[in-house]
Amino acid sequence: MEEGATHLEDVGSVVEALRELGLEPILVGGMALVVLGSRRVTRDFDFVVAQPGDALAPLLDVFYDRGFELASRVDAEGDVAATINNRRVAATRLRLDAPASAYFLNPQTRLRVDLLFDFPLPAATLARRADTVKVRSRVWRVAAVSDLLRLKKIARANRTSPGDAEDIAFLEARRGKQR
Repeated sequence: MEEGATHLEDVGSVVEALRELGLEPILVGGMALVVLGSRRVTRDFDFVVAQPGDALAPLLDVFYDRGFELASRVDAEGDVAATINNRRVAATRLRLDAPASAYFLNPQTRLRVDLLFDFPLPAATLARRADTVKVRSRVWRVAAVSDLLRLKKIARANRTSPGDAEDIAFLEARRGKQR
């Protein structure tokens, strides 16, 4: 199986397991644009989920059981520079830091999955408008185009990424076709 297909299956397995925990992952970011037809190149999968609360340990089990580790350091380019290979230490770190997001990396495959905890928009808000899309053998919830556009504008306001303008143009054109 080609690497892209393997990554889709691996991430699909994570998505299904998170759903079983009562978390409804909503695909956002670059991969959501790819699913919608953009030619954008991206290196990770971004999902907005609700704050896990008591489901934090089971959430970590989902990732660690599949070979992922919590990122402990990200370099200036946004690449994971170090991970935590112990899930108990990862749980303590997430409980103490209470971050708005957590990055998980499979050190062997270099597959990365980012979770945004009700950030920058609540997961429940995104879920109400999300579209259901079948990607290969998996069903994914993808944020609505209007929400992806809103998220991209929030991201652009907080960083300088040359691809943001192209992403916004793609989403605005897509939204215009939906009207």
